[in-house]
Amino acid sequence: MKPRRLLAGGATVLLVAFVLLLVVGQLLGQPLLLGFVTTGSMEPTLSSGDGFVAVPSALAGEPQPGDVVVFEAETVQGGGLTTHRVVAETDGGYVTRGDANPFTDQDGGEPHVTEEDVVAHALRVDGEVVVVPHLGTVVTAARGAAATPFVLLGSDNVGTVMMFVGMALLLLAGMAGEGDTRETARSRSRENVLAVWTLVLLAAAVITAAATMAMVVPAGGYDMEVVVTDDPTADGQVVAPGETAEVSYEVHNAGVVPALIVTDPQDRRTAVDPPQTALGFDERDRVTVRVDAPQRTGEYTYGVRESRYLLVLPPVLLVALHSVHPLLALLAVDLVVATFVIAVAVGVFGTGYLRVRSSPDVPLKVRIQRRLRRYRR
Repeated sequence: MKPRRLLAGGATVLLVAFVLLLVVGQLLGQPLLLGFVTTGSMEPTLSSGDGFVAVPSALAGEPQPGDVVVFEAETVQGGGLTTHRVVAETDGGYVTRGDANPFTDQDGGEPHVTEEDVVAHALRVDGEVVVVPHLGTVVTAARGAAATPFVLLGSDNVGTVMMFVGMALLLLAGMAGEGDTRETARSRSRENVLAVWTLVLLAAAVITAAATMAMVVPAGGYDMEVVVTDDPTADGQVVAPGETAEVSYEVHNAGVVPALIVTDPQDRRTAVDPPQTALGFDERDRVTVRVDAPQRTGEYTYGVRESRYLLVLPPVLLVALHSVHPLLALLAVDLVVATFVIAVAVGVFGTGYLRVRSSPDVPLKVRIQRRLRRYRR
């Protein structure tokens, strides 16, 4: 293959990976390269439904006043990913505000935003946010359509159904692979020919990476400050010695694929209710953390750790793997996702070679007819 065509083929592969990352990121509810807003709180910078280029926080560096950031909010709009501007930095963290709001998020009860809370930065050129008009409107409609099968199945049944569907796809992929044994050295030496496995493995790697980020980014540890005093108040975290402190927070699944959220106490005094919850598309639940206060007065910190898994396996199996080690459950989900992608791709394209033609000498209709005839044999 000539160098120029080799570069063109490489550019095509990178473009496919880029598009896959964008699409999968939006469907899984994480701002991978592109994000969008659903309210008018950032007008006139971003109108409801507008999108923006989301630069991961690991690449963007520390937030600075004036930056528009995506962060994990606790109270703003019910909690979850929020896109607002950093207006100040204090010893306690960052102060944020929507451009259209007359008061800061912290004035409304949101804790100061820490660097760990920031997921991404909106790309700015010459101080102005790069806007993708109406991206959110399109993505929201696509999410709703893609979520319909999962809604019909129910969150508790999705993992079991997908496991059996994956097995069926593997069988079909095996049958498709048998039909491609006629590959010869001639087909590999022709110009503009790409091995299907190259694209298949690339797609599997990109989608699995996006799935991993969708599970890892929203997860993490949460600290609960408990004040033990002889003068308790109505605040559930200010209690008398030996009493039970209590705090609750909301968990949300913004992705199309149902997710299993497992919350583990990090101390023997701490209890969590419910320890596991399965959430469908855009569903929410409340997790309550209770702590048996010690007998001595003072200020104490207790924590819980939240893990998230895409429900591509039965919940019981995911919980069992999680109990051994959270990484084991994460790897199991990644394996299922990668296998699912490979099975679908091989079932559709086979395991042979694709010829990238410079001109449309074979109409798309003819190509589809040829592919269908292969499966009728």
